[in-house]
Amino acid sequence: MNPSLHYLIREPKTILEKNPLLLLLHGYGSNEEDLFSFASELPDHYYIVSARAPYTLPPYGNAWYAITFDQDMNKFSDDDQAAASRDLIVSFIDELLDKYPIDKNAVTLIGFSQGAILSYAVALSYPEKVHKVVALSGYFNENILKEGYKDNDFSHLNFFISHGSADQVIPVEWARKNPEILDTLGVKNTYHEYPVGHGVAPQNFYDFRKFLEQ
Repeated sequence: MNPSLHYLIREPKTILEKNPLLLLLHGYGSNEEDLFSFASELPDHYYIVSARAPYTLPPYGNAWYAITFDQDMNKFSDDDQAAASRDLIVSFIDELLDKYPIDKNAVTLIGFSQGAILSYAVALSYPEKVHKVVALSGYFNENILKEGYKDNDFSHLNFFISHGSADQVIPVEWARKNPEILDTLGVKNTYHEYPVGHGVAPQNFYDFRKFLEQ
């Protein structure tokens, strides 16, 4: 059976009975090769899988959902496509669990920008599927969460949130609301800000790698 998403994989160098999984979700207009460039620097005992988003953007990028602009340049997200991608990612996690000896209680999502927005949606809609989330340069969009998500058990979830204080794509003010939202839900989280734009600073990388190793 073909996987629901195209992906790149780095199998663990340290083999355990069941190894943990890092699932990398790229941003709008990028592809699976982008975050996979981190793979060699990440802990050896993880399966590292980088998924390609399902919607093609010419000439060579991909997206988890469409973004459109009106005549006044107001930006709109296609929340229906985003919710469909949310559920596609959950199905993809199940496929990976079936195919590889992955510890189902040790699945971590690492999402950048649109991938981070989807990571919030997956983890909070289906917390039984995810243990940790690294949300890089994203924000919480309640419109793409499953109905009734507030009733879920979030007791084991743990978020590392980071954002660039000079982000020109997603305002840092949006990201600063994320810890309060997660606190209200009872979700463990840490928030980090770096003096960069819409990207991952070296210190940001070292800090989230430390989070993964804890």
